[in-house]
Amino acid sequence: MTLHQDAVERYFAAWNAATPEDLVKAVASAFSEDGTYTDPLVEARGHDGITAAITGAHQQFPGFRFQLTGTPDAHHDLVRFTWDLVSTADGSSPAAGFDVITLAEDGRISSVAGFLDRLPEA
Repeated sequence: MTLHQDAVERYFAAWNAATPEDLVKAVASAFSEDGTYTDPLVEARGHDGITAAITGAHQQFPGFRFQLTGTPDAHHDLVRFTWDLVSTADGSSPAAGFDVITLAEDGRISSVAGFLDRLPEA
């Protein structure tokens, strides 16, 4: 497994963590201590901020999981990939987007720039 693939897997493990304890561990594994996450709806910094952002997504979309679509594209310390938010009950996907992550020297994520291609209607 490459450094890039490993980072993407740890990223999705964080977003799909089943318990608060698992989430804290997964965020620490995936993100550097001062890591950032930014998309059109949220800005988060550090493990606590990123954990809170993911917890908010879980509360907004209970019973959904983030799923990698396609193959990540990577070079140097950058990785971009697409994802769908998928219902575990019926397979519906109300949201989709793509993220670009920057890796720190230790292989963890130092920043995420998220873009939303599809959102549920308000």
